[in-house]
Amino acid sequence: MTQAPTVISMLENDLYKFSMSYYYQRTTPEGIGTFNFTDRNGQKFTQDFVDRLVLEFKKLETLALTDQEFEWCLKNIYFIPRCYFEWLKGFRFDSSIIRITLDEESHLHIEATDLIYKVTLYEIPILCTVSEVYYRTFQNGEPDWDFIDRQLEKKVAISNDNALQFANFGMRRRYSHEVEDHVTEYLARHAKYFIGSSTVYFAMKYQYIRKDLKPIGTMAHELMMATAAFMGPKEANYYVMRHWAEIYGGAMGTMLPDCFTTEVFLRNFSLDMAKLYDGVRHDSGDPLEFGDKIIAKYESYHIDPRTKSIVFSDSLDFDRALAIQKYFQGRIKVSFGIGTNLTNDVGTVKPLNIVMKLKTFQVNPRQHVYRCVKLSDTPGKELGDPDEVHSYKVILGLI
Repeated sequence: MTQAPTVISMLENDLYKFSMSYYYQRTTPEGIGTFNFTDRNGQKFTQDFVDRLVLEFKKLETLALTDQEFEWCLKNIYFIPRCYFEWLKGFRFDSSIIRITLDEESHLHIEATDLIYKVTLYEIPILCTVSEVYYRTFQNGEPDWDFIDRQLEKKVAISNDNALQFANFGMRRRYSHEVEDHVTEYLARHAKYFIGSSTVYFAMKYQYIRKDLKPIGTMAHELMMATAAFMGPKEANYYVMRHWAEIYGGAMGTMLPDCFTTEVFLRNFSLDMAKLYDGVRHDSGDPLEFGDKIIAKYESYHIDPRTKSIVFSDSLDFDRALAIQKYFQGRIKVSFGIGTNLTNDVGTVKPLNIVMKLKTFQVNPRQHVYRCVKLSDTPGKELGDPDEVHSYKVILGLI
């Protein structure tokens, strides 16, 4: 029997992929990016697995934004202009740009290169396809649906009992499309403080249950990585904040601080940006230390932190989210993006630890190809050529 595609809609992608795609069209329309897959656990794969991936990536080419989806986007993603979605109606994935290999130790390597406003849209579909095909190939079984529902019941109870606001951030490492669909519907029906999904398709699909359900997201590390590649990392955070604000006019106002460590970000987080942006997102390092630093920065500018927010999104479960909420109670607004713990808590498997990040960036075909770097507040989460990582740390005064 032919299995369903891993991705069934052009909108089955994280919201921030579309917002960054439009940002690139406005700021670096000739920019060329290469995204590189990393398996942090060093799993071993097989040629059969690679062959299955190739077939699934080919299916992505059939996706197209429908008229109904187009109209929904105009109404619900109003901060991205109509011209972008008109372009998206004509966009098609091209599986030929996705290069897949196995090395001598059977480790998986994937790269994709294209104009960056296009290739940025490949990251999440590639990751979720790797994850789902992995379970199809090596697990060959159904998830434990009773276990999933029992776990969801506990998680929803924690949220409902404590007014804990959260969104689903789980597409990239989900067990399957079917599991994320089931989880999102359950949350839409039962979780009073479920505010939305980073997966645009599911936010759209389940608005018939919850009219206030929203697509959630703003930006990812790749914006700062690409910017630093051609202009250096010292002012990359500020450059992105300034241009993002010019393009989105105050919408999408959550900044991601940890690309080159929060310490570096806070040097760039000027008074005007602190006032303009609604808040920040935590994605690495100790969340309590991070929040204390952000609050102290606001207070240094005589900004009441209670008017700002932090979205916590680093490897969370509901117990950890609740502990963070209690710690910051009355000090700053908090919400949570919870991913793998929602979409791959199935009782039968261990989730993969996979990412796909920007490897190189070329601002236009006439310029140099620069290597990209991501630092982090968590040791071991750094990405990039080791020599380039060292150079960034020297330039930024981190060593």
